[in-house]
Amino acid sequence: MDDTTRLIADCASRLTFDDLPDEIVHAAIQHTVDSLACAVAAYDSEPVTIGRRLARGALPERYPGRILGFGERSNAEAAAFVNTAMIRYLDFNDTATPGGHPSDCLGAHFALAEAAGADGRRLLASIVATYELFIRFSRAINLRDMGWDQGFGVAVSTAAGLGNLLRLPAEVIGQAVAIAAVSSVPMRNTRAGALSLWKGAATAFAGRGGVLATLLAAEGMTGPDRPFEGRDGLQQLITGPFELEPFGGRDGYRLPEVRLKYWPVESNGQPVIWAALDLRTKVDWRELADVEVSTYKFAIKEIAGEPEKWDPKTRETADHSLPYIFARALVDGTITAASFDEAAVSDPSLRPLMNKVRVRVDDELEAVYPATIALRLEVATVGGEHHTIEVRNPLGHDQNPMQDVDIREKFLRAGEPVLGAERARAALDRWWSLPSVATVSEALDCLDLPSAVAGAP
Repeated sequence: MDDTTRLIADCASRLTFDDLPDEIVHAAIQHTVDSLACAVAAYDSEPVTIGRRLARGALPERYPGRILGFGERSNAEAAAFVNTAMIRYLDFNDTATPGGHPSDCLGAHFALAEAAGADGRRLLASIVATYELFIRFSRAINLRDMGWDQGFGVAVSTAAGLGNLLRLPAEVIGQAVAIAAVSSVPMRNTRAGALSLWKGAATAFAGRGGVLATLLAAEGMTGPDRPFEGRDGLQQLITGPFELEPFGGRDGYRLPEVRLKYWPVESNGQPVIWAALDLRTKVDWRELADVEVSTYKFAIKEIAGEPEKWDPKTRETADHSLPYIFARALVDGTITAASFDEAAVSDPSLRPLMNKVRVRVDDELEAVYPATIALRLEVATVGGEHHTIEVRNPLGHDQNPMQDVDIREKFLRAGEPVLGAERARAALDRWWSLPSVATVSEALDCLDLPSAVAGAP
């Protein structure tokens, strides 16, 4: 076992709820509830429907997996895929700098917590272990800039966190991590050009792989001895040498640095919406003659750097389209999941406004990225008015964090139309008090759709 694998396995196997400072427990609850809000809002999404069709009839004797919301159980890998697709579909879940969504790992935790017989404290400890490892991988190797997708961090972090959840010994967790590492380096082509349903399902697939790696190791499968540092390992083939920052101890946690999203769009699109809403209070959008957007290079690459982003045809492309997000927010005065329905995305009346938008790299804003995310609007009206608006670190950024009230409101906005007001509030209260939950199974029951509770097919 190489040094990197051993570090991961040792940290994951040792961490318990009693090790966690109060502020880390609170942050973990916030991110758990936020992730569940994203999942509830996407119960009926197409990737979830596809995943459930494949999951039916696959209930195993060992390690059954719980599917959020539907009262259904399947094999753990299939359940993890469906749960993660729910969390990820709307692009509403948290994000870690320099890239990736650690909450994409949580679908696996929700799938296996019941089979593990976990209480709320054990689930929270496993979530913290997963987040801390994901953040460290993201910062140490930044596979995104090398053209690889975030699924590697999801698979490896999921395997380590589930090892904690299942209380596997360090040696077994190391085998799971090794299996996940050598089998999970996906291409970033997933997020290029015209985006497909796979954009929201790729990390669900990676999490599924992390689950399978963990369960194989738990049953005795061994993995490669040196997946990171050995011949033809990750460091030799892709990343070069790197070291992961150890975690634990009073000041050794990075979870509070993970950013939440107030709006259901790609993370670089968050300041776009706030700028559009500010502009809406100053001018009538029909009077705009020219809109120049200045920001950092990566924002342009992700949400304005390809022709498809200027004429989106799919939900997935639209929530990654700077001109669409800007125009939709400016015209409607908000952005919701419905802003990316087919009729809204194909709205021909929006294209003339989108075509007035120009983008450029601003050296000042580039210099402060990624610690600061910022955007500047400079607009002119047909009547000769000029306005400048700048947004830095919008709500949800770690320097401008969403508060408990914001996260609770987000959950209720997502949950009430799906669960009903009374059930949504009961579910929120249960998950907010997760440290006192005796069995995670009872908390998961609170999220079941009314039809599932009534026994409808």
